[in-house]
Amino acid sequence: MITIYPAKAVHTMEPSRAVADAVAVRAGRVLGVGSVDELGVWGDTVVDHTFADHVLLPGFVEAHAHSFEGALWQFPYCGYFGRTGPDGRAWPGCTTIDQLIERLREADQRLDDPDEPLCAWGFDPIYFGGERLKAVHLDQVSAVRPIFVLHASIHLATVNTACLEAAGIDEDTLIEGVPKGPDGKPVGELQEPPAMILAGEPAMHLFRALGADDGIWHFGRLARNQGVTTLTDLGTTSIEPDGVVERWQRVVNDTAFPARVSMFHQPGAEAHAAAAHMVLARRAQSTDKLRFGHVKLILDGSIQGFTARLRWPGYLGDRPNGLWLVPPEQIADRLRPFHVAGITVHAHCNGDETVDVFLDAVETVLAESPRWDHRHTVQHCQLTTPSQYRRMKALGLSANIFANHTFYWGDQHRDVTVGPDRAARMNAAATALDLGVQLSMHTDAAVTPIGSLHVAWCAVNRLTATGQVLGPDERIPVAEALRAVTLGAAYQLKMDHEVGSIAPGKFADFAVLEADPFEVDPVELKDIPVWGTVVGGDLHPAS
Repeated sequence: MITIYPAKAVHTMEPSRAVADAVAVRAGRVLGVGSVDELGVWGDTVVDHTFADHVLLPGFVEAHAHSFEGALWQFPYCGYFGRTGPDGRAWPGCTTIDQLIERLREADQRLDDPDEPLCAWGFDPIYFGGERLKAVHLDQVSAVRPIFVLHASIHLATVNTACLEAAGIDEDTLIEGVPKGPDGKPVGELQEPPAMILAGEPAMHLFRALGADDGIWHFGRLARNQGVTTLTDLGTTSIEPDGVVERWQRVVNDTAFPARVSMFHQPGAEAHAAAAHMVLARRAQSTDKLRFGHVKLILDGSIQGFTARLRWPGYLGDRPNGLWLVPPEQIADRLRPFHVAGITVHAHCNGDETVDVFLDAVETVLAESPRWDHRHTVQHCQLTTPSQYRRMKALGLSANIFANHTFYWGDQHRDVTVGPDRAARMNAAATALDLGVQLSMHTDAAVTPIGSLHVAWCAVNRLTATGQVLGPDERIPVAEALRAVTLGAAYQLKMDHEVGSIAPGKFADFAVLEADPFEVDPVELKDIPVWGTVVGGDLHPAS
């Protein structure tokens, strides 16, 4: 059956016909775009007026997110900004340490098992005037129950004394990422995964929950509510275990699941040649809705957590430089087996020093093994400079920019982390476009809430949380911002022949909006209500 959907406007993201009146769908794919009369040439059709008062765009493509955006909602949210969960519950932000402690006390009282760890997420110390969350704060909640609070960046956590003692983390713990006080004892902050896993069972309690079916379903529902039809689970979950793959297949391939998912493998300590072989084997198990075959490398930390690696002059306040999560001299060796196997690699590079080292590695492996259309991608690109973008263009690299930082941490970057000049040049989407770099933008959910319209709004307006314009010369037009969260993101996932625009033969994946993003005031872009999505021709109203 052929169904024609008239709309107030159909924005295709295709140069041959950018705007149409209707779209025809057959067997889950786009048959054509045009007017209702034009589309009638296909024969017997049904005209469905469900979207007659709505605007259709290609379904948004979130090319950097993590499935724990869904799973974390089983634990208390403790972030600075208010947030809405997949069930529609609004969680007010915790804007003081006292509010955080009170929320944790309430959660502690709801736990029946005295041995169950208390886990929470979303806290970000950078909003608290330099005051760090320490064990002594969490001890006010419980002196006996282990407490594990995952920070918003996902790169840090804070635990209480009970957790430190149970895990054996003390003055003799020498691993990097366990800061100590003047008395030589750990203060309770654990920086980056090697330190966080020292917490033992409380950390495992949280991380075990991330792969459960409910978390994956919540991930999809959050996407649907924001018009996102293609999600990326960027290295959250190892795809090596058969049980993990089977769980994702069971959930995502369900016709009721409202999104496609591209799953990236994050290699661990295994031999990378063997990991490349495994990723290729998993690629063969891909379906229309669930894709395998790409890899993520995490090279440094976060700027707001002071764990990203920065070029000179580094952080304000003579803070030490960040942490290498892969030794620089090993990055080319980590990249090489995947590159040679024909696998696309996305590399987490928050700091500009990290970008330099990754570009060196890409240049090395390309000289050894030339490969066209590799689509290796630099993720975050927070401080990436024009010279680095030129080099990325020359090497065939793409950029996935963390535009949301301008709003959520722009004020802090200006005043606390890197200073006004570099903060104004952060997330330089205009520069990337001017230099011809393939561009997408992302939320890094759960670091910031999933929502492509908000990402586009950040890139178009570059407003901080206090309403200041940060780097006006790096603002980009609405059309370019929307292209970045549709076709640009699809390109980086090697899915641009299937999603990212509304064109004959592509999947019938649409974001259904209540207003036209090309007509509203750009400042109102993030506030456009989302009706829901269409995925493969199936309608998924938001809830």
